[in-house]
Amino acid sequence: MTHSPWPLRALAIGLAASFCGAALAANKAPTPTPAFASAALDALSNEIASAHTLDASWVRQQLAGARHLPRVRQWVLPAPAGTAKNWNVYRDRFIEPRRLQAAQRFWQQHAGALARAEQQYGVPASLIVGVIGVETFYGQHMGQHRVLDALTTLALDFPPAHPRAAARQAFFRQELGELLRLGQQGQVDIQRLRGSYAGAVGWPQFMPSSWAKYAVDFDGDGRIDLLNSPVDAIGSVAHYFQAFGWQTGLPTHWSVTVRASGEPLQTLLKPDIVPTFSFADMERLGAVPAPAAREHSGPLALVLLENGGQAPHYVAGSQNFYVVTRYNWSSYYALAVIELGERVRAIVPKENATLARP
Repeated sequence: MTHSPWPLRALAIGLAASFCGAALAANKAPTPTPAFASAALDALSNEIASAHTLDASWVRQQLAGARHLPRVRQWVLPAPAGTAKNWNVYRDRFIEPRRLQAAQRFWQQHAGALARAEQQYGVPASLIVGVIGVETFYGQHMGQHRVLDALTTLALDFPPAHPRAAARQAFFRQELGELLRLGQQGQVDIQRLRGSYAGAVGWPQFMPSSWAKYAVDFDGDGRIDLLNSPVDAIGSVAHYFQAFGWQTGLPTHWSVTVRASGEPLQTLLKPDIVPTFSFADMERLGAVPAPAAREHSGPLALVLLENGGQAPHYVAGSQNFYVVTRYNWSSYYALAVIELGERVRAIVPKENATLARP
């Protein structure tokens, strides 16, 4: 998904939930309950109409059929405090034989579009393939929830137990408005559109605002269709990363040997995934990136990925690693996407891999 408490799209939320097991349940569309209170819909309609320059009566008409999805409220809650994360387990969910086979077929089928996206936007084909593979298993799992129901539920009845409830509810109110605007423009069918429980849609699982800002007509048929055109999805994912500052040719990360402990380690981890330290700074604090990282003059981040009760995994992340986390605000997600794409690049026929690396 693109952007949320992990990113803006619903990608973040869906993947965050997968750590606590909610994602499996969320694959099944819940049974909706009766409509929302009329007064609440009236107020929300007026707010959306004003914010998105839409006709209030038309907005109210669209929202009239929205149904409440009680279980969605549970699925957007973060995992309980103390829930252990495990990079190895997370990685194995996505880098496994069935997904690798599907990825290879996808790359071979769309090698030309991937090469064109890499050339036009500077984003590696492997990263695009990794994102679409993790997001929807190459179009196989795009969500079964009516997006209008999901977004209206989260706009009007977001769970107050969430630590960022006010900000998240405002986010979903904004996304509902973006959905309605896309529908008013004829880009989506508001009443029929299906997606994730957090409102992400299509092959790349874009939230409505990401569709509006970053989706492109990459197959040249005169319309943007992230639901049925994998080529539009390829171009849109590449455009998204370019817009967030992808630097062509810059590696996303390097291996790193961490000897630091105590205060120096806490200093290194405090910025989280935000590149902050020079190579020399990291080395001085006790984290030594691979020698190839010396050629990179920009800042680095020490990225921590927990492994349950085992030793954690670390990488030295560049600005491009940070850019990948703008699609989903999770270092686990980012590294899974990167590694899936690289594994696929290694197994696709050489001519296709070369074609997608001009």
